Amino acid sequence: MAKRTAGYTSKGIGSITPLAAFLREFDDVLPLRPLSAQPDAVIGWGLKPTSRRARRYADKRRLPYVALEDGFLRSLGLSSAGYQPHSLVVDYSGIYYDASRPSDLEQWLATADFSSEEVSRAEHCIALLKRYRLSKYNHAPDKPLSASGASVLVVDQTAGDASIEYGGASAASFSAMLEHALAYHPQAKVLVKIHPDVIAGKKQGHLTSALQHPRCQVISEDINPWALFDQVDDVYVVTSQLGFEALMAGKRVHCFGTPFYAGWGLTQDQLPCLRRTRSRTLPEVFAAAYLRYCRYANPYTGQPSTLEETIYLIADQKRQQERLRGAWLACGFSSWKRRFISDFLGPAARVRYQKSLPKQAVESQRLLVWSSRIDGTFKTQHSELLPHLWRMEDGFIRSVGLGVDLTQPLSLVIDRHGIYYDPSQPSDLETLLNEHEFSDDLLARAAELRQRLVTLKLSKYNVPGAADVALPDHRTVILVPGQVESDASIATGSPEIRTNSALLKAVRQSQPNAFIIYKAHPDVISGARVGKLDTDAKRLYDLDASHVDITALLERVDAVHTMSSLTGFEALLRHRQVTTYGLPFYAGWGLTQDALRCPRRNRTLTLDALVAGTLLLYPNYVDPTSGQLCNAETVVSLLERAKLQQSNAQTPLLTWKQRLYRCYRNLLIGSH
Repeated sequence: MAKRTAGYTSKGIGSITPLAAFLREFDDVLPLRPLSAQPDAVIGWGLKPTSRRARRYADKRRLPYVALEDGFLRSLGLSSAGYQPHSLVVDYSGIYYDASRPSDLEQWLATADFSSEEVSRAEHCIALLKRYRLSKYNHAPDKPLSASGASVLVVDQTAGDASIEYGGASAASFSAMLEHALAYHPQAKVLVKIHPDVIAGKKQGHLTSALQHPRCQVISEDINPWALFDQVDDVYVVTSQLGFEALMAGKRVHCFGTPFYAGWGLTQDQLPCLRRTRSRTLPEVFAAAYLRYCRYANPYTGQPSTLEETIYLIADQKRQQERLRGAWLACGFSSWKRRFISDFLGPAARVRYQKSLPKQAVESQRLLVWSSRIDGTFKTQHSELLPHLWRMEDGFIRSVGLGVDLTQPLSLVIDRHGIYYDPSQPSDLETLLNEHEFSDDLLARAAELRQRLVTLKLSKYNVPGAADVALPDHRTVILVPGQVESDASIATGSPEIRTNSALLKAVRQSQPNAFIIYKAHPDVISGARVGKLDTDAKRLYDLDASHVDITALLERVDAVHTMSSLTGFEALLRHRQVTTYGLPFYAGWGLTQDALRCPRRNRTLTLDALVAGTLLLYPNYVDPTSGQLCNAETVVSLLERAKLQQSNAQTPLLTWKQRLYRCYRNLLIGSH
């Protein structure tokens, strides 16, 4: 079968990272100029001026012209800020904003039947978009609007927007729209949403006259559209996509142009479209536009995606961004950590660095520190700063490689009230696990994520090791993971058993007939941290599996006994029995056998609820290539790829900086 090729002339199209995932009907998508043979189709950016060359090329050679445009759920931020699209529309007959002729979208709405399954899926996705308050772009603050008494929203658009002309409207349509809104709502305050660039004089708009009208309140700042919808009952648009989002929000929508969602009986229309003679429900229009017409891809992995997966990814990005929006003072971070700290705080954070903590914090100031700095001495000396401190620490799905080797993390946690490994006080994770209402969607995501981690044999660091290990058939096999004994999780959460030797003694005493496997912590093996066993403890285990991949061990053992190691959590993912001798974050929820008790943890959790809180909601995730926030599922895909590359490499994947740092670190350890 011959390969199918699509050609393009626009540099912008060539810069779309997941372009191949959007256009899977073609084997190759390449610039027209280097192509030696005629392509099977020509692609261009809708009806924009940049597409004229591509359209002329297609017409001259009688080739199909395929129009691309940003999808209706595009990204967290703007393309000008470096955000790749999560969705594109691909149209073979027109483009959705051109009402002068049918598009693929219009033809589906005019003729297609939608199954009950497709309508049900549409209803579910509408509910998700409402829950997460997502729009085409999602960078703007989502905050309550000060607009008491307002009940009408009028939406301006920037001059030159192609959807105005092709939607049968003009500049006069905006004046008529505002006059109509004022006349038909004589007692109402009218909100007028104007693009910020119009107020700043960078672009031309149509409704600046509203600035002088006594009943108009002009909204010029960037704000989440759902915050506007919260205030009003009626929304007036010419062709803006906000009109369709207002329909999803349950508002009455008045159209003074012909957007794709007008003419189907859902809106109050000033302009007729004679081709649109059929009434459609909101889920049907949504199914046609968001499920059939739009295509989805993950811009960080380059892989095809679904609408649901795209909703979850952008919702996770938005949640992380909004939580950390504003000014930060990051104190005491090394130059290496400064390379990525701001990425984890997100694009709405303003970060300033300094070497040491301030002597006193001003009101509402947020101070960011690495969690290990906050020990008992610190709390005594800097007690006045504690209300302002946010603690940062490695996440639970971190990297391929160790932090001590300067392997950049893909996840970090940023905790306002404590830190997950310190049970002496509540952390954001503990509060979340105690109080969050886990939706069915979130639990389903957690179950799928858990299964992927197990299937892909992923752990926190993904350090390679042997996969084969010989174990007895007729004895209970217990894994005892060693820990770094200076680790803060032991100091704060394991008051009775504080060394690996003491842990082995306790396990052998409680399980005298078990086959005990001991696996030393990678940092201890490398010589970077403290935790070697004493001579007596080495007689207490049956097998030293320090060289074996942790995931290979977890597949074979019956149980894990630990002070507070993350290995206990990874064992739970694989339905292994777990006994804790300290108080790790996963203890006290009814899933483990615990030597200690935390009275604050008063809720019984399912395994999927624990996974949802711990892996989906608590950490921040960052794509290392773009430096943009992402989510757990994306990081798992990136780690899967990195682990495969590592297994195919002839030598360990250490940079020269990592190798130099390792030598320097070992020299320091040797000198002590």
